[in-house]
Amino acid sequence: MLRTGAISDELWAVIEPVMPMRGGRRGRPWNDHRLTLEGIVWRFRTGTPWRDVPDHFGSWQSLWERHNRWSVDGTYVRMFTTVQAGTPDGGAELMRLLSVDSTNVRVHQHAAGAPKPDTGGSLE
Repeated sequence: MLRTGAISDELWAVIEPVMPMRGGRRGRPWNDHRLTLEGIVWRFRTGTPWRDVPDHFGSWQSLWERHNRWSVDGTYVRMFTTVQAGTPDGGAELMRLLSVDSTNVRVHQHAAGAPKPDTGGSLE
């Protein structure tokens, strides 16, 4: 079962006005902004590759293209500033939504490029 509804109705009411308009552009109409944003959030929260995003959110190529477009055109910046200014908790819900696991994995010293210990013998 897929967890959806990560973006609450209250948060979406604040974010929706700053989303790009759907009309006025050529080509296929965009998928639903809310579902696309939930797919992008799902991808970053789970750490999976774009190709492994469930089909429920739409095509992974569309998700990546929209994420890339919103990164370049400043949509994310507008979303964050609007949420911080327009919510009573100052964007705490948004920070919980965007929390990413930053697990740190340490490797053995021999695999990390440490100098090799002298074992006392050499082959001649």
